[in-house]
Amino acid sequence: MSKHSRRRFLSNLTLGLAYSGCHLGAEGVTPQAQTPEAQTIPRRKLGSTGESVSIVGLGGYHIGKPADPSEATWLMHAAIEQGITFFDNCWSYHAGESERRMGAAIRDRRDQVFLMTKIDGRTRLAASQQIEQCLSRLQTDHVDLMQIHEVIRPEDATQVFAEGGAIEALLEARQAGKVRYIGFTGHKSPAIHLAMLEAADQHEVRFDAVQLPLNVMDAHYDSFQKQVLPELRSRGIGVLGMKALGGGIVLDSGVVTARECLRYALSLPPDVLITGMESRETLQQAVEVASGFTPLTTAERQALLAKTASAGADGGFERFKTTQRFDGTVRNPHWLTSSEV
Repeated sequence: MSKHSRRRFLSNLTLGLAYSGCHLGAEGVTPQAQTPEAQTIPRRKLGSTGESVSIVGLGGYHIGKPADPSEATWLMHAAIEQGITFFDNCWSYHAGESERRMGAAIRDRRDQVFLMTKIDGRTRLAASQQIEQCLSRLQTDHVDLMQIHEVIRPEDATQVFAEGGAIEALLEARQAGKVRYIGFTGHKSPAIHLAMLEAADQHEVRFDAVQLPLNVMDAHYDSFQKQVLPELRSRGIGVLGMKALGGGIVLDSGVVTARECLRYALSLPPDVLITGMESRETLQQAVEVASGFTPLTTAERQALLAKTASAGADGGFERFKTTQRFDGTVRNPHWLTSSEV
C-alpha cells in the first residue's frame, strides 16, 4: 500500500470509528473521545492574526439543512473530533436556526472552535442588534471573527463606512471584547471587494479576514483568485475561501469532481476553505481531502483549468456571480436596516 493510500485508509477508518462510536444522549449526539489518528487535518495561519485554523471549515448554512437537529449536532461534534476547528455561521442563515444549532452543539466545546459569524446590517443600530442576537443564539460572550455579510452592491462600502454605518458597530463590539477580529464577505464581484478594501484604507480601518469565492471556474470569469487574492496576500489579510463547489452547481458541468474542486481551491491556497458538511458523506469527503491534502502540481492545475475553460467562460456555473439566486439580502432588503430576520 502506498503512503498516500495508507493515509487515506487511516482517515476513512478513523472517521468510520467515530461514526460507529457516537451515541444519543440527553444533550444530543456525542462522539467518542479523540484519538491521535483523528487529528490529521493540517492547519494554516489566518492572515496576520497569529491564529492557526484547520484548512477546511464547517459551513454554517449547511448545518441548518438537516431536518433532524440532532443530526446537525452529530455532524458538528464529529467535525471537531476530526480536527476541524473553523466554524462558519451567519445571523440570517435559516432565520437564525443555524446559529441556534451551533450554539447548542458547541457550548461545552467552545475552546475547541474558532467561531465566525456574519451580520447583514448596514447601519450601526441594525448591526449592533444583530451582533447581540448572534451572541445569544451561539451561547457565547464573544465570537472570534465577525464579518459584514454579502458585500455585493457597489454602494455597500459607502453605507458600511458612512456616519452611523455598520463598521461603527463592529469596532465597538471589538472594543467591548464581544468580537476579536473583523472582516467582510461577498460573492458577486472582485471590484466590489476591492472597493471595500479601499474604503477601509480611507477610514483607517484594517480588516483581519475577507471571505471570497475560490473555485476552478472562477479562474475563467471575473476572477476573485486573480484580482482579490493577491491583494489580500500583500496586505496580510486572512483569506477565507468559499463556494469551491458553487453550491453544487460547479459539479453540474460534468467536467470536474467534488474532490478535484476541493483540492484545487485548497491549492490556491486560502487560509481556510469553508465548505458544506450537511451530511455524513460530505463531512467524510472534506476530511479525506483535507487530511490527505497535497497541493496540485503545475501539470495537474493546468489540466484542471484546461478541462473547465469552456464551461467556466461565461460564469454559467458560478450563479452566485451571474444571478441573484444566492443573494439573501436582495430578497430580504429589510435585513440591511432591521434586526428582524
